[in-house]
Amino acid sequence: MLNLIIDLDNTIYPVKSIGDKLFAPLFDLLATPKYGLERKTIEKAKEQIMRIPFQKVSQQFNFPDELTNDALTLLRDLTYDEPMKYFADYEAIRNLDTKKFLLTTGFKTLQESKVRSLNIENDFTETFIVDPDVSTLTKKDVMLEIMGKYRLSPAEILVIGDDPDSEIKAAKELEIRSFLLDPENAYPDALADYRGLRLREVLNCID
Repeated sequence: MLNLIIDLDNTIYPVKSIGDKLFAPLFDLLATPKYGLERKTIEKAKEQIMRIPFQKVSQQFNFPDELTNDALTLLRDLTYDEPMKYFADYEAIRNLDTKKFLLTTGFKTLQESKVRSLNIENDFTETFIVDPDVSTLTKKDVMLEIMGKYRLSPAEILVIGDDPDSEIKAAKELEIRSFLLDPENAYPDALADYRGLRLREVLNCID
């Protein structure tokens, strides 16, 4: 059975289930008149914040430096401490008898709080948080670290995630097989080895 490297946000649980409450202070900040963002830009940025790290959103929409800095200050201390629910299909993954590594990008304090709220911290051999605020490491770097530390070859691993430009791309570059969770079929041209609408479909790819 393959060993698994699994993304967190929108892979194990849906960000939209907590996003409006979690990011309410950030969304209020974006709407502050002094930053001069148009309503259409704000709404598009909010959608992206639900799926990719804020630093990428800031670059994508060319936020003013003052807004970016104020947002980063806010996000560094943000946590989510209320109970969270993972996708029902995650139960099929968490019970697999193989090495599982959680690999997520985001602010360390926030990502750790989500893992606790989901009550999944003991599901993984090791958890890795790529925090762009404090490090230049990428998910590709961490995948290499995992392979070295646990003496795993690319052929022994399956990467599972929802972002073709993040963990799926890194897996492709390292010749690791990947499963793209794409419930809305939003990425028909993504270079994943496998794809599925539900997380349970991973079970068809790991033997």
